Amino acid sequence: MTVEIWFSIGMYLRHDVIKKDGKKNIYWRLVRSVRHGKKVHQETVAQLGELKGVKLEHAQSLAEQLGAQKNPPDLFDPPIEKEVAEVRLNGVRMERIKKFGDVWLGEKLWHMAKFDNFFESHLPMGREDLPWWKMAEILTLARLCEPSSELHIAEHWFRKTSLGDILGIEEQKINEDRLYRGMDKILPLKDELEKHLRGRWGDLFGVTFDLLLYDVTSSYFEGEMKKNPEAQMGHSRDHRPDCKQVCIGLAVTIDGLPLGYEVFSGNLNDIKTVKKVVRTMESKYGRTDRIWVMDRGMVSEDIMSWMKQRGRRYVVGCPKSELKKHKDKLLDEKGWTNVRGGVKVRYAIAPSEKGEDVYLICQSEDRRQKELSMHKLFSKRIEQSLRSLKRRLERSQKPISLGVVERQVGRLLQRNQRAGKILKIDFKKNDQIKSKLELQWEVDKEQREWMEASAGCYILRTAVRDWKAEDVWKVYIQLTQVEDAFRVHKTQLKIRPICHQTKNRTRAHIFICFLAYVLWKILEGWQSRAGLGNSPRTLLDEIGQIQSGDIILPTTSGKQIKLRCIVRPEKEQRILLQHLGIQIPKRMRIPEFVSKM
Repeated sequence: MTVEIWFSIGMYLRHDVIKKDGKKNIYWRLVRSVRHGKKVHQETVAQLGELKGVKLEHAQSLAEQLGAQKNPPDLFDPPIEKEVAEVRLNGVRMERIKKFGDVWLGEKLWHMAKFDNFFESHLPMGREDLPWWKMAEILTLARLCEPSSELHIAEHWFRKTSLGDILGIEEQKINEDRLYRGMDKILPLKDELEKHLRGRWGDLFGVTFDLLLYDVTSSYFEGEMKKNPEAQMGHSRDHRPDCKQVCIGLAVTIDGLPLGYEVFSGNLNDIKTVKKVVRTMESKYGRTDRIWVMDRGMVSEDIMSWMKQRGRRYVVGCPKSELKKHKDKLLDEKGWTNVRGGVKVRYAIAPSEKGEDVYLICQSEDRRQKELSMHKLFSKRIEQSLRSLKRRLERSQKPISLGVVERQVGRLLQRNQRAGKILKIDFKKNDQIKSKLELQWEVDKEQREWMEASAGCYILRTAVRDWKAEDVWKVYIQLTQVEDAFRVHKTQLKIRPICHQTKNRTRAHIFICFLAYVLWKILEGWQSRAGLGNSPRTLLDEIGQIQSGDIILPTTSGKQIKLRCIVRPEKEQRILLQHLGIQIPKRMRIPEFVSKM
């Protein structure tokens, strides 16, 4: 089997010049370089076209609708009192070069989420030198722009960005201790913020909450975590069984917009998380006509009975063993409905008036071919290993005990469980040499036939009886939205490894990652509607290259003029900003832009 691996190695802008009727038209596109083996190919992510007329108006309208054009008062483009001055050119210099674009964009996302209103109302100013709501914003934007530890934020990241200028905070006031206390202050607001998100998602993207997707992942720790009782050994989705972990259950909308999450002990079974999350979401969003979508690891007969008692509706995956109960339907070639290229579905138990659950069989041809290839590969490995073990038993001068051989075969089958089920393995004494074992095996034809027939198949269970079969399937595959949320948390927002040693600090770290993910999804929705694809990290990196700096102009009168300016974006960056419907300001206000020498 040939395994193809693709690597994305960069994204940037290209333009094509097309001559038509004696005129030159420039069409821009966002492309990325992808490495396939030793070759690099360019893939078009988004066709940007020309930003003129109607398109430009649409971009500005989109920005206004999302609230992205609002700037804090008296922050940008201050008036210059004296426009003409004689300057000593040999004394002109630049100071305080800082990253501006990504934190400026992050500030806009913060206001679009109305996190400024939320945290200011829930964290009123007290006797502290800096308001806690500003600490919440610093922690979240750092997690969004450059995920790192609180120590790195305090000692490196904050002073290298313009966020202090935007928020009006002196660099020396940001330290590790203040950031940690900020985490402690915002953690109790988790439930209230999740309620706040309900209205915000509706305002921004017109989201309804009649269908929720739920799944669980894990995040591991560095250290022994003796002060955190939730840090336990368990099934690791991060392939780190050597580390303690916590489990995180996340609920999102059909579009992947996060609504809420819960943190559980690392050794808790996924099934035991369902009741708490369902109750929590119902307390915040109500129970009226909601459908829950969950994978097969989330369900059991006890959970299904509990869901039915209150009239809850659901679409869930079933264990593979459930397929055997509907073998006749699976093998029947009639009655299938094609829902997409290579995917077909059919009811195993059709909807009835009795109110019973409906079962739906699904088969993917791509998945079928993949599973058959894997079975073939694993079967080959097992038989090679069994032949090697058989030769070793025959050549061994000393008898090998049955227990030792059984353990070796057990480990072999455990590594290749898929194909191990179709083999019948037996041990018996050699007739000629009674002290030696003889290894024999054969293929279970019935098991092999079932494996081939059920390859690429899975079965769904639902309490929704008024949908077509294809509608049930389309809803279920939206679980990839939750998987994508987990991927972003782990790869882009660096939720792992968790280095905090206490329970509350761990939960605060996860909460900040959740806040950053909310901003991530707002940016993703914004750029998607602007025709810029769906790669927020690329957009942040590109706009993040825009810097700010202080220009010092010594005058002939003995004074000096200080202007805090923002670098003019390059052509590619300007096109991105035009599509988003926003403009980079030219200058920022500073406390004293004219100072005495």
